[in-house]
Amino acid sequence: MPSTLHRMSSFEEASAAFRAHLPDLATPRFTTAAEQDVYEYAKFFQDNHAPPWLFELTQAWAKLYEEPFKGVTSDGNVKEGLYEARDEGIDIESIVKKAEDLLSKLDEQQSKKLKYPVNAKEWRAWSNPEILLRPFGLRLEEVPEATNDAIHKVIEASLSPEGYQKALASMRINHFLGECVKLPKIMNKDSYNFLLFGTPSASPSSPWGWLLYGHHLDIACFFRGPQITISPTFTGAEPNIIDAGPWKGTEILHKKGNIGLKLMQSLTSEQQQTAQIYKNLRDDGMKQTGDLATDRWNKDDQRHLCGAFRDNRIVPYEGVTVSSLTPDQQSLVLEIAEEMLLYLPTKSRQLRLDQIKSHFEETYFSWIGGYGDDDAFYYRIQSPVVILEFDHHSGVFLSNTEPKKFHTHTIVRTPNAGDYGQAIRATEHRL
Repeated sequence: MPSTLHRMSSFEEASAAFRAHLPDLATPRFTTAAEQDVYEYAKFFQDNHAPPWLFELTQAWAKLYEEPFKGVTSDGNVKEGLYEARDEGIDIESIVKKAEDLLSKLDEQQSKKLKYPVNAKEWRAWSNPEILLRPFGLRLEEVPEATNDAIHKVIEASLSPEGYQKALASMRINHFLGECVKLPKIMNKDSYNFLLFGTPSASPSSPWGWLLYGHHLDIACFFRGPQITISPTFTGAEPNIIDAGPWKGTEILHKKGNIGLKLMQSLTSEQQQTAQIYKNLRDDGMKQTGDLATDRWNKDDQRHLCGAFRDNRIVPYEGVTVSSLTPDQQSLVLEIAEEMLLYLPTKSRQLRLDQIKSHFEETYFSWIGGYGDDDAFYYRIQSPVVILEFDHHSGVFLSNTEPKKFHTHTIVRTPNAGDYGQAIRATEHRL
């Protein structure tokens, strides 16, 4: 009973925290957007460069999108031999069946919009703002209910059960935010685009996959026979709970934050100093020159290094080595990894965790911000085979000007050409 009471209290506190920052909906930003559909909203953004900081970032993104894919690295050089083609035992036949069922529901025009070659550049077109920058594929809110359901069936068959619930939670929170700020045409549970690459097949010689992207949820899923790569992923929430309506009680991303804080607080004072690469969330020591391709901080990504269009970013190792931590602390690192990799089916996820553990000698844990119980913060776990980023953000739709725990972004990358399954693709199938 005490734990239940504590949970209720914690939830009520989280509700009060974000509701204290609900915006003034009578301002031009909201009254204008309330009259627009998603395409009018995007055109207004492009025509008026509003907000200017995000428009400038999208221009930097457009240039990055034109670069050939290489992969995130620590020093600009892709390390070879880290990934291998293997049978991970996923139920690929069932997933293929769901994809074929989806295709059977489409007319010629819809099919043409949905399908791309397996090596298409559009794999990399995802972005996390609510603004539809690149209207590729089929948009869930624009298709018949049966087609929407069939798309969900493909996603559900591909992900672990708990991973699918996590994706649903992010979509539902996006819907809830749309209700809170009276912009349901811009943000709802179906304001996501879905693309299919290649021809669904159980054969390793005929790889394929799908991409889902929209506000606070972006998942790239690649299949090579009974092997799956789910990377990159972006999962976020503003706020990170639903405190009213049919999905009341939904929470997301809290566990990752709590485990990360527990790990940081468990370090020795000397280790904490090494791990804490910046004391402030927007620190004077961070590169902020206006070069949005290379700066250490910008208003949208904030502390994140590996977000949208950062497919080739060089991210040097920082912080404390995981091999120097105690077995209990290393277990916390694996707990974080498991939470971050929740989209993967169980066996594939365990194989990834084993791979991550095998690289602990070259794995680093870094931290930005304070590490008191109430502090907002950023942390990163990075090795040759994984990058996991967690960040608390300032408000975008809510009015908090400083990062708060109720607005959270998380990113998973597989460096050294692991993203989009590139490292296990045959040459003719590569991006």
